[in-house]
Amino acid sequence: MAEKRLPVRTCIACRKEFNKPDLLRIVKTKDGEFLVDKTGKANGRGAYICTSENCVKKLKKVKLLDKIFSTPVPDEIYIRIEEELLGKK
Repeated sequence: MAEKRLPVRTCIACRKEFNKPDLLRIVKTKDGEFLVDKTGKANGRGAYICTSENCVKKLKKVKLLDKIFSTPVPDEIYIRIEEELLGKK
């Protein structure tokens, strides 16, 4: 029987491909709300970020989510992503 393949997604900061479970998904819902989606199954437009400290810093410094979603993303979302991936509180 064939081996089950994992879906591959691209990190928005470093543009490298990773298996979907290895990335953190950020979602913009139809209502314009932003969520950090740990399950990877929330409805809405998604963007993926890897766990690299450099990628997290670039994401925040360049405000990549603002560009990806074509709308301003609250600073709280950037802080939450940083906490999730780097363990800062």
